[in-house]
Amino acid sequence: MTSAAATSTTKGSGTFLDKIERLGNKVPNPTIMFVYLILLIAIISAILSWVGVSVTDEVVTPVPTEQLQQLNDALGGTLVPFDTNTDAFVTLPDYTVSEQTFAVRSLFSSDGIQFFFSSFVDNFAGFGVVAVTLVAMAGVGVAEQAGLMGALIRKVVKVAPRWSLAFILIFVGVLSSVASDAGYLILIPLAAAAFLSVGRHPLAGMAAAFAGVGAIFSVNVLITPVDSMLTEITNEALGSIGLQPLTVTANFFFSIASSILMALIAVVVTVKIVEPRLGVYEMAEPVDVTTGEPVDDAGEARGLRLSMWGLLVVAAIVLALSLPPGAPLRDNATGELIGATPFMASLIFIISLGFLVCGVCYGIGANTLRGSNAVVGAIAKTFAGLGGLLIMFLMISQFIALFNWTNLPTVAAVEAAHVLEQANVPAVVLLVAFVLVIFVLDMILPGVVPKWAIFAPIFVPIFASLDVAPQTLLAAYRVGDSPMNVLTPLMVYLPFIVTIAQRYKKNAGIGTIIALMVPYTVWILIGWIVLFAAWFLLGIPWGPGSPVSL
Repeated sequence: MTSAAATSTTKGSGTFLDKIERLGNKVPNPTIMFVYLILLIAIISAILSWVGVSVTDEVVTPVPTEQLQQLNDALGGTLVPFDTNTDAFVTLPDYTVSEQTFAVRSLFSSDGIQFFFSSFVDNFAGFGVVAVTLVAMAGVGVAEQAGLMGALIRKVVKVAPRWSLAFILIFVGVLSSVASDAGYLILIPLAAAAFLSVGRHPLAGMAAAFAGVGAIFSVNVLITPVDSMLTEITNEALGSIGLQPLTVTANFFFSIASSILMALIAVVVTVKIVEPRLGVYEMAEPVDVTTGEPVDDAGEARGLRLSMWGLLVVAAIVLALSLPPGAPLRDNATGELIGATPFMASLIFIISLGFLVCGVCYGIGANTLRGSNAVVGAIAKTFAGLGGLLIMFLMISQFIALFNWTNLPTVAAVEAAHVLEQANVPAVVLLVAFVLVIFVLDMILPGVVPKWAIFAPIFVPIFASLDVAPQTLLAAYRVGDSPMNVLTPLMVYLPFIVTIAQRYKKNAGIGTIIALMVPYTVWILIGWIVLFAAWFLLGIPWGPGSPVSL
């Protein structure tokens, strides 16, 4: 009876997946998709400009007090603000509020064509996510190419106690988003083998690791390259509405809590749902559980020891530059360490430097990197693998710049805000609706960066007009983006995961994977929405200096 039910589920899932796959295959490559989107906004802007669409709204403009103070000092401190209407001296405000009208501008107009051609290079040069990605991936790439990431994963799996095995595998999967491919290519096969070695079903171990790597991908207890990309894209959207840019730690507290709690939910799903459904694993024939070339255990141990010393040296240097009063990484005026300080602005470089030093140390100890040429080669190999991403960034930068130039985001934000204000719907309801929209779209548009590049210029201004801070919307986006990753047939590693499953179940297919992962997606999504809503309603900061409201 159980076997028949399982067969029926698999067939149903396969039929459904065939339809989804056919639909998903019609979605163009993300880079080409942004070309189509640019053409679409050009057509829409031409039509709306022709019919004279515009909106009028109150705009808050910062007063350039610092520049005025510098001018005053240069002139000997003799300038004093004076109001001619009241014949009295006044104090300059921090902001002024004025009413402005924004009309839709056509990209097919003379000004639009001129802007397109003259700003193309500047749009890409000013797209901060490119530099951030290259700096972040330089260090991570060396660590990954040297074998440090794989060694750490193998070490954790080897020493994990049986009772904590599921949590450790899932949590390591969450951490693996620091290095893009390591979790999928190393941890998932190892997790299946680890479960088998302690008498548990290998497909349950594979599914648990896949959930950690994919369904909880957008958060971490560390600052990752993905955080940098999402933050920079958010800041591009904030530039059009005059709000202060976010720091890379804008969602840090929420990411830490989400990483731990979602990992615990995944453990419960593994133990209470997935393993009972799979039953006892009976190995009909020997299974090859190797995951690649033989590992030099002695070299790996030397490399890990040396990388630990490298990490301690980097940590000591950073602490010396940040903790003492008057340290270089503290704010010169206030002495603060957290906030708009040199330390916070240096986090991406510090993290990349840590991975670089640890990777080099591991490579020396394990003899996987020989000389400076090998280190440079590891960085070059990593950058070579980013070619497709850089091309996509080129088109994303043009899309955001052109979209903002047309005033379409401003018009859409003002009109949508008016509708939402009249509807009088609580912000938390709108945020949960946004989470669900992102969740559904991830089925046919996977990829945490491309989706945010499309939605940030539209939704950041809309929610800002409702007093919802951009870091709140970014947290909501993280919740909606990840859980569907393990179900979409467009997941690039899905064929690889099917291959892993077939080591232990000859007739395993896509339907097998979907049937395993649906419980994770459902319960992680529910748990995450509850956590997000409670966090928002309680008003807990998402990160250092990142409140839930403006």
